[in-house]
Amino acid sequence: MMEYVPFAIALVIAFIAWKVLKGVIKFGLIVLVLGVAAWFVSQGGFA
Repeated sequence: MMEYVPFAIALVIAFIAWKVLKGVIKFGLIVLVLGVAAWFVSQGGFA
């Protein structure tokens, strides 16, 4: 279950970015956040 925590955090950040930011910056930040979450899990994350 803990391996999903980074993705849950990423989704919350992405949702906030969606509400606050506009245009290309919004999509760039969402991709960055999801990439960081995937990297974090691949490194072992909270396990």
